[in-house]
Amino acid sequence: MNISVVVPLYNEVESLPELTSWITQVMNNNQFSFEIILIDDGSTDGSWDMIAKLQVDNPFIKGIKFRRNYGKSAALNVGFDAAQGDVVITMDADLQDSPDEIPELYRRIKEEKYDLVSGWKAKRYDPITKTIPTKLFNSATRRMSGIHNLHDFNCGLKAYRKTVVKNIEVYGEMHRYIPVLAKWAGFTKIGEQVVEHRARKYGKTKFGMSRFVNGFLDLLSIFFVGKFGKRPMHFFGMMGIISILAGSVCAIWIVSEKLYNIAHNLPYRDATENPLFYFGLTAIILGSQLFLTGFVAELVARSAPDRNKYQVEETI
Repeated sequence: MNISVVVPLYNEVESLPELTSWITQVMNNNQFSFEIILIDDGSTDGSWDMIAKLQVDNPFIKGIKFRRNYGKSAALNVGFDAAQGDVVITMDADLQDSPDEIPELYRRIKEEKYDLVSGWKAKRYDPITKTIPTKLFNSATRRMSGIHNLHDFNCGLKAYRKTVVKNIEVYGEMHRYIPVLAKWAGFTKIGEQVVEHRARKYGKTKFGMSRFVNGFLDLLSIFFVGKFGKRPMHFFGMMGIISILAGSVCAIWIVSEKLYNIAHNLPYRDATENPLFYFGLTAIILGSQLFLTGFVAELVARSAPDRNKYQVEETI
């Protein structure tokens, strides 16, 4: 199979007929063998009934329905697991991504040997309250990840080599940083393609302001896991050493000061009367705890075995 198109969706019943028809037309015009995997992330507007209806007339459509809303990352992870195509294309279901971009994305993966090609919506139709935070996040992600050639990490329209999606795990709200996950997994040939951003035709956006806070926390999580996931003791141990050294310096200073004053018959005070004593004691205890955390982290697996198990209610 040439292409798997993975489409996560939540309450997009109005756009599904046009989207699937458009994708099918593009595929047939280019003589691609393909499948369209629609993941219903707990929709309540009849989206699943529409998928079932469309699947009767279009055998290339496959559907996966979550019992409740898990989020876009969960939908993508399940879609990646089900995908069979040599190239996997992801796109949103709201018709803001154009299926006409698929042939070029496919060509770049197959002919230019990219592992991942991410879309860049250079001209956007989003309000300024969304575009400015997005630019800030993209700038921070470029700095922390070292992927300097991408302008929009969170663009839903992306193309992947099959081996990429089979070797990364998308959870939480990590869908914003899939290129970073791919890089940490060893897939470093990452490219970008300017794509069309279409104005929303049906419904309204499903993402609120909380996604910016969650996105920042996920960015920190990716940075930590990517850099220290296989060696947590390097992080916690380093912090522990710094804390213990600071506490030890305080203790040495207090003892040295007291001995000096005694030797020179100068007035002195007990160690417990010195505020520096409590700072040093706290630093040593905290450092020891960080060391213990590092040892425990080395023994515990980075991810729980059931972290990406979701209740799939029905599959067609």
